[in-house]
Amino acid sequence: MPKRMKAIAIAAGMGCAALSGVAFATPAAPPAPQAAPAPQAAAEGAGVSNTAPTSAAAPATAAPTSPLLAQDGAPATTIDPNVGLPIDGRFGLQPQVTQNGDRAHRMHDHILIPVITAICVLVLLLLAWVVFRYRRAANPVPSKTSHNTLIEVLWTLGPVVVLVLIAIPSIGLLQAQFKPAPAGAVTLKAIGNQWYWTYQYPDHGGIEITANMLKEKDQVAPGERARTDADGPRLLAVDNRIVLPVGVPIRLITTSNDVIHSWAIPAFWMKLDAVPGRLNETSFTIEKPGLYFGQCSELCGARHAFMPIAVQAVPPAQFAAWVAAKGGKMPGSVAPSASVIPQPGAEGSKVEATQANAAEAVTGPADNASTPAQSSTSAQGATGNPAGPGNAGQ
Repeated sequence: MPKRMKAIAIAAGMGCAALSGVAFATPAAPPAPQAAPAPQAAAEGAGVSNTAPTSAAAPATAAPTSPLLAQDGAPATTIDPNVGLPIDGRFGLQPQVTQNGDRAHRMHDHILIPVITAICVLVLLLLAWVVFRYRRAANPVPSKTSHNTLIEVLWTLGPVVVLVLIAIPSIGLLQAQFKPAPAGAVTLKAIGNQWYWTYQYPDHGGIEITANMLKEKDQVAPGERARTDADGPRLLAVDNRIVLPVGVPIRLITTSNDVIHSWAIPAFWMKLDAVPGRLNETSFTIEKPGLYFGQCSELCGARHAFMPIAVQAVPPAQFAAWVAAKGGKMPGSVAPSASVIPQPGAEGSKVEATQANAAEAVTGPADNASTPAQSSTSAQGATGNPAGPGNAGQ
């Protein structure tokens, strides 16, 4: 019995020694820290923060420094201080980057200005001659002539001839401005809202972008991105620019969700009203890459002055890469666009779907009524602005 107890004591002592050796052994090196998750790319869905981490299973996205996805969701571009934006002290029209703009600029400088100047000088000389020739000292007894057939014929036919000469190039310019877009044109739908713009690319996978004005540093809320000089001038910079290819015809369609707006870019010689319940259409072709700014040009409410437009014109290859980065796709042929572009409130539109959902929530589902699902892709830029569409000035 004493021998058995001794054996048990020896075994217990050896076990304690082994445990103490493990406890006092050199600790292993700590595991290497895991890399921080990559930020989301600008092509993520609307309402998703650009700085939120992604999961390990998320697909690879473009790096934040990628030239395809700048902070505003458009390719990085340096602003030309002399083209595409207003300049303090500039006299005359902005330099034009479309054929219609060049034609209108030449007409303005070579036809309208000379005609206006000649008429003003002629009227001024006639007034000076009448004042001097028929003053009381030189003509104490006024003439009693009441009619002069030759003078009346001249001052009637003269303005008619001038107006006809001006009308001939004017009608041709108007016809060119509203010429239908040819096959292979890029369709851009601009929708006016109080007070921001929504853009759709129906031929490129239904990409949809909302553009709000960027506020100044002393106006932004915590977490919002303020305007910088790289974004554009004050009151003209937006959080999401629209991108269009150079040298490719653009089919512009405008409409509105509330009141009458007007989509205007001075450098394109472009101003097209956006009317609720109507689709207005025109076409143009941008001939020079760059960044071009405009504004809503129709009085549309209290914040009418805060609806800027920023268009970034890039080469076609860069445009195709931007479309792919936004989750869209290039059309497979150069056939004319066959996309159905419903008016706001029409059957199948988002406004109609929202109204139907609201009515169903109150009254229950309606029999024999269905609303087709929308498949457009929303691809907002990486603004970091938590405000929703239209809240840029609130």
